[in-house]
This record gives sequence, structure tokens and C-alpha cells, in this order.
Amino acid sequence: MTAVLDDAARSFAEQMAGTHGTGWHRICAVQDLEPGWGEAALVAGRQVAVFRTAGGEVFAVDHADPATGAHVMARGITGSRGTRRTLASPLHKEVYDLLTGECLGNPELRLATYPARAADGFIEIRL
Repeated sequence: MTAVLDDAARSFAEQMAGTHGTGWHRICAVQDLEPGWGEAALVAGRQVAVFRTAGGEVFAVDHADPATGAHVMARGITGSRGTRRTLASPLHKEVYDLLTGECLGNPELRLATYPARAADGFIEIRL
């Protein structure tokens, strides 16, 4: 699944969701995102990878791999290191903290992260 919100649909979705002007963008229904797997979404012209954990947490990161620039992060491998939720790049297996974007193996790399939440049965992110 790849979610794309054009300007008209986004405006309508924001009005229906009551999020117009708050910076939050409705991506999809929580139930549409399988736990442990990522999906790509195009939001305001930006490619974003969205994840839901088995515990119900939601995360949003940039879809571009920081090491290569390839838009593949939605296909990354989710996991954890201690209490930190992580995402391993599908290309070079660099591991990133899903909350902070910190690369755990290479301090020169950083993955952009976005605030994410589940609200009224939908996943929303703020750019």
C-alpha cells in the first residue's frame, strides 16, 4: 500500500478529521497498517515510511535511506535494541532508532523522523 494525498484530497481529509491547520496529516486507518511492516506514503510532496509495532506504537521516518538516498526505508526490518525501537535499512543494514533517527552503527548518518500518532482509529503524522 502506498498512500498519496493530493491537495484536494488532503484538504478534504483535514477538514473531515478536524486537523486543518494543525500540521497533522492523516495517512491511513490503523488497521490498514500491518504490525511490524512499513508502508510508504506521499505527504505534501514528501516520501515518508510509516510503521506500527505489535504493541501499537506508530512511527514515521523519511523514506530515503540516509546512506544511499534510495527510497526504500518502508521495506526496512523493524526490531529493538533494549527499549529502543529500531529500523534496519534494507540495503546496508544500518540500524536507526525509530524515535530519534540516530544511526546506532555510524554517527555520521541520521534518519529524519516525524511525530506520529494513532487518533480516532487513524495514523497521523506531523511534518
